Amino acid sequence: MTSSASTASLVHAHGGLRTPMAWGVVVGVIQAAFPLAFFWLDAATVNALGLTLIAAVYIGFAVADGRAHVLAVETVVASAFVVVAAASVTGSAWLIVIGLAGHGLKDLWQHRTQFVTNTRWWPPFCATVDFVAAGLIAVVITTGFSFPW
Repeated sequence: MTSSASTASLVHAHGGLRTPMAWGVVVGVIQAAFPLAFFWLDAATVNALGLTLIAAVYIGFAVADGRAHVLAVETVVASAFVVVAAASVTGSAWLIVIGLAGHGLKDLWQHRTQFVTNTRWWPPFCATVDFVAAGLIAVVITTGFSFPW
């Protein structure tokens, strides 16, 4: 493959990620604001539930992948995020930011390695959701804005 052909292929591949990443921004904003929809619950609880939900999605992908070692690894990784989420309920709100950012990094690793097969657009979408939500929650924490975080 020529250099220009490989460059064109690379541009096309990354151009195909614009839509999932744009939707990731939208969903990330919604995720950061989600505690407003559950106003009767503590924001830490709502954010912790969100983190456990996004961490568990890869278990579903691992089941679809069908390889036992992939399922084992994804279950352990999801469990680690559940522990961070549980600690954030009574601990620092920064644990949610760390958990979301950590999951975003895990998504980037997944996108690069394709450890779990057939995820294509999901890792860039999910990483965008994670980083946007983590960033917005971090802004809320650092500014001392008092709803509902």
